[in-house]
Amino acid sequence: MTTLEDTPVGPPPGRLAAFLRPRVGGFPRPFWILWAGTLLNRLGTMVEPFMGLYLTTMRGLSLGEAGVVMAVLGAGSFAGQLVGGMLADRIGRRATLTFATVGTGAAMLALGYAQGLPAIVVAALLLGVLLDMYRPASQAMVADLISPAERPRAFGLLFWAVNLGWAFAMVLGGTLAQQGFLWLFWIDALTCAAFGLLVWRAVPETRRRDAAGSAPGGFGRVLRDRVMVTYVLITVVYTFVLMQGMTTMPLAMREEGLGPQAYGLAIAANGVLIIIVQPVVNAWLSRRDHSLVMVAGFALVGVGYGLTAPASSLLAYTGAILVWTIGEIIAAAVLQAVVADLAPADLRGRYSGLYGMAWSAGFLLAPLGGTQLLEAGGPPALWLTCMALGLLAAAGQLALAPAIRRRRALALDPLFSSK
Repeated sequence: MTTLEDTPVGPPPGRLAAFLRPRVGGFPRPFWILWAGTLLNRLGTMVEPFMGLYLTTMRGLSLGEAGVVMAVLGAGSFAGQLVGGMLADRIGRRATLTFATVGTGAAMLALGYAQGLPAIVVAALLLGVLLDMYRPASQAMVADLISPAERPRAFGLLFWAVNLGWAFAMVLGGTLAQQGFLWLFWIDALTCAAFGLLVWRAVPETRRRDAAGSAPGGFGRVLRDRVMVTYVLITVVYTFVLMQGMTTMPLAMREEGLGPQAYGLAIAANGVLIIIVQPVVNAWLSRRDHSLVMVAGFALVGVGYGLTAPASSLLAYTGAILVWTIGEIIAAAVLQAVVADLAPADLRGRYSGLYGMAWSAGFLLAPLGGTQLLEAGGPPALWLTCMALGLLAAAGQLALAPAIRRRRALALDPLFSSK
């Protein structure tokens, strides 16, 4: 006879494994090393969020001078994506990632110790070029390691690691900044270099030898791919909308009488929701039609920003942020996987570099266009324009869907993917 003491306590054996397997199972060891390095790198990302404050308070720059430095940093990042993509295809993913991250660490320290506007501008340009140079190599490495069917899950896990690290970095960075900004530069530099050295030591080169330089053309071939170029242009529109939350939203909230603390509380909802929800839904989203997933994500981001138009309280802003964050989670599940599907094996770095440029462009254009809209028509003009652009990106993605489906079918074909 079974007694109460004989009754098992807790979930049946294997239930946790059954839950985790479709979400995190089946990936090779090099991917998890790359994932751990990405998390480490983002845990140390403390300089960028506080750059404007550092330049104006510690280095005594005016707002205009600080704006020039930030623009130079952004322009360098734009160029770094292209250079990183080219190097990833030419010299390999591993060497490019290590060079870029270790170089970023050195450039970070150079900027931290630079004094005087000319020296700061030069250091910012160098940092900008190196800062995002590793991204095309990292994305190409995932495409090399993971089969097309499993890439959405893999990229989704990297997206989660980025946001998890970012959330901790924001909290820790704000605390350390009160002790001295130089701490931020050293921690950022050391985690960048540690990421590169970890990959160099523990991850073998993933680029196929027969893909290295196997076909001429370089970026010219990428730009002749009309599906990819259209996809990148749509992504620019999407990132312009998405980045408003990190650029102009605090300015719009200030016009409603809500200060930096209110913005910090509201935008924290973005990171918390991503950390909680994304690992749960990523595997399910990865099995859906990629284009329709992006259409839903883009549209929801647009609607979420549109809901900000009538907002005037912390609660209303937080509610709108939660809506567009759900859209961000949905879209992020497949965005990079589509690039990997479109790219031939010998051009994965360059395709990823062009895609990265879309994010750099969106980040550059978001504050420029957003502040102009805010000044011309106030918060309603800004947020309603964002809603229109989000829906436009969704419509563009819907029109591109048949071409992406055809290319994905080829990527899933073993005979095609082996070429």
